[in-house]
Amino acid sequence: MPIDTKKTFIPLSIAVLVVSDTRDVQSDRSGKFLSEAIVKDGHNLAAMDIVTDDKNLIVSKLQHWIKDSSVDIIISTGGTGLTARDVTPEALEDVASKHIPGFGELFRYLSFAKIGTSTIQSRALAVLADTTYIFALPGSTGACRDAWNGILSSQLDSRYQPCNFIELIPRLSSS
Repeated sequence: MPIDTKKTFIPLSIAVLVVSDTRDVQSDRSGKFLSEAIVKDGHNLAAMDIVTDDKNLIVSKLQHWIKDSSVDIIISTGGTGLTARDVTPEALEDVASKHIPGFGELFRYLSFAKIGTSTIQSRALAVLADTTYIFALPGSTGACRDAWNGILSSQLDSRYQPCNFIELIPRLSSS
């Protein structure tokens, strides 16, 4: 993965949203992993919260962070499966300006190498909401680790070549 050492690293402010009916601050491991990875890679943890699998609560929290100019990126974990309570993709649909289909495709490709065809049950996805990138990951720590190490760590690094999400930020706004 080519990092251009002549370029300056730009730290981002990243919010983490854990979507779960069963996890709390004590039992959550996925959000904790993401929070630690964000800081370890030189970014700022802008916020972290846990909400239940309720579409309105998820949308409300996302909208709050989308409007917050101190949040560049949102990463959610949980609620991307197929059960009746898994509504994170539907919540992202409500706030999305544009879809980033390659993220989900690449996530499932990477996941296939580890869990085989079970990856077909994942609805991991990414969207752009106004000028905020939102990535929705499955709730397992392994899935969060795969997404961070295999995709997000490099795509959220301003030095990654040939291109990365960060260099697009100045051009995301229509004004």
